[in-house]
Amino acid sequence: MKRSVALVLACLGPACASSPPAPANEPAPAVPAASVSAAPVAVDPPPAAPAPAAPATASAESKPAPPETPDAIKVPNPASVAYKGNAVGVQIYACGPSKESKKKFEWTLKAPDASLTDDAGKPFAKHYGGPTWEATDGSKVVGAMKAKVDAPDATAIPWLLVEAKSNEGQGVLANIGWVQRVQTVGGKAPSTGCDKAHDGAETRVDYRATYYFYAR
Repeated sequence: MKRSVALVLACLGPACASSPPAPANEPAPAVPAASVSAAPVAVDPPPAAPAPAAPATASAESKPAPPETPDAIKVPNPASVAYKGNAVGVQIYACGPSKESKKKFEWTLKAPDASLTDDAGKPFAKHYGGPTWEATDGSKVVGAMKAKVDAPDATAIPWLLVEAKSNEGQGVLANIGWVQRVQTVGGKAPSTGCDKAHDGAETRVDYRATYYFYAR
C-alpha cells in the first residue's frame, strides 16, 4: 500500500498530466518511412543519326565559261567548253636559216613541252609537238592552228585558235573539236643568240597559258 501511494504522488507533477507513460510492455508505434523522391538519373541521349550527304550542286558540275577573246579566235557556235587546263612548261625553239633568206638565222618553234592541271591542281594532260594534248586517261587531240592574235602582254606568246585534226582514245579528249590558248605569260623566242655559229642549237623558254577545250 505504501508503494502504491508513492507512485501516485510521483505522478502529480505537470509532466505526468501532459504525457502519461506508455505501458512498459507495449511496443512503440511504427513510424512510416518518409517519402523521399529519388534523384533523377542522367541518361545520355541517343547518338544523332549522321546527316545525309549533300547532293552535288549544279554549280559544282557546271562546265567552265568560255573566256573573253577577240573575235578572230572565237570558237564557232554551237561549240561549248568541256574542259579547262592551266599549263606550265616551256616553248622549245631551234636555231636555223630563215625562210626568207638562207643567210639569215632565226629561232623557230620546234614544240611545246608543258603539263596541264585543272583549277584544283589535279593533273589533267600533257602538251607536246603536233600540237598534241594527251589527257591522263590516254585520250588525245591533235590540232592545226586556225587563227592567232597578239597577247595583251607584248612579252608573251600569241593567243591561238586551234581546230582538231584527229582524236584518239575513249576519254575526255576523244570528242574535242577546238582548243583555245589564252592568258599567256612568257614563252617568246629570244631576240639574240641565233646565228650561223649556233645553227641547230635549241633553247627552252618558260611559259604559262590557259587552254580551253571545246566539245564538237
